[in-house]
Amino acid sequence: MEFDYSVLHDNFTYMLWGRVADGQPGGVLLTLIMALSAGVLALVLGVLMAGLAWRFGGWTRHVLFLWASFIRGIPLIFVIFWLYFLLPVVFGGSIPGPLTVVLALAWFTSAAVMHSTLAGLESLPTGQQEAGIASGMSPLKILGFILLPQAWPNLLPSYIGLFISLIKDTSLAFIVNVPELTTIAAQVNNRVQIYPAEIFLFVGLVYYLICAALAHVAGKRLKKAKRQRLVKP
Repeated sequence: MEFDYSVLHDNFTYMLWGRVADGQPGGVLLTLIMALSAGVLALVLGVLMAGLAWRFGGWTRHVLFLWASFIRGIPLIFVIFWLYFLLPVVFGGSIPGPLTVVLALAWFTSAAVMHSTLAGLESLPTGQQEAGIASGMSPLKILGFILLPQAWPNLLPSYIGLFISLIKDTSLAFIVNVPELTTIAAQVNNRVQIYPAEIFLFVGLVYYLICAALAHVAGKRLKKAKRQRLVKP
């Protein structure tokens, strides 16, 4: 079997950033934009929910855990479909496809962020919280100025791992025809029809390179955090 990679040369820029000159980003560029946007939203929402579960416990924690179990127990593809068809009905107008996917990814991932963040907070010595209380700090200040900064180094590898999953999950935007990398690759393949192996090998390589680079960063950060723990008196 012979490979002809001229199809990649002819469509390289289109697969990288779509029609960005016409205000329609796509390909790798749109994949990264959606992953970053969903990651930021998921981080904010997940940390907020973890803070609520840490602060109040009881029924608040049970409700948050139930919500997280519900959303994590549903295939992401269904979440995307639900928001894609539900949001236009709720808001009485069309919603851009990329925004729908970003909201679905953020909603889905925020549950994992909540669990990871809460575990990081609860792994800290109880003396940290007690010191804050003794200093007259409010629970919000204890969380924001004492606990989260200390938990952050240990949480960062987990967050990066979730972001890697987000990048791969953006490929599900294909089902609602959002022109991210997988959709663009399918469009090119449908047009030329004779080079599917070359096109999708390239797509797989792009995903691998992005995710491997992030995994390398997470690994280095985890090793650094372990060294810091070992040198603590």
